[in-house]
Amino acid sequence: MRVVLQRVAEASVTVDGEVVGSINRGILLLAAIGRDDDEAAIRKMARKCIDLRVFAGGSGHFEHSVRETEGAVLAVSQFTLYGDCTKGRRPSLVKAARPEEAERLFSTFVDAIREEGVPVQTGSFGADMKVRLLNDGPVTFQLET
Repeated sequence: MRVVLQRVAEASVTVDGEVVGSINRGILLLAAIGRDDDEAAIRKMARKCIDLRVFAGGSGHFEHSVRETEGAVLAVSQFTLYGDCTKGRRPSLVKAARPEEAERLFSTFVDAIREEGVPVQTGSFGADMKVRLLNDGPVTFQLET
């Protein structure tokens, strides 16, 4: 699994002109499921994302997680994170999971976050989504299983 985690002041995702998910302070997770990912790896990544210290404390350093700050998560499936652009001009997506498996594991990822008590909103799997965000910092990290 590959995740781009962005600390945000606010974020939303729109499908066909309708907002389907939005959060205020928290983290935006652009998430891709790989061909070799399994449920255990997905659940581990969910915990990593919500426990990663990306919010400043009194010292100004990264001291708090989204869970600790009572922030929220906006999770958006983005299989193109597995795009391999090393050859030619068209990205290869062979390392991304097949859509049916990716959708199942992405749901597992979202459920794992919810089970930890962190509010989570999502986009619409497989839809043409428009994502808006106000990056806070900016703070952006790449994570991989």
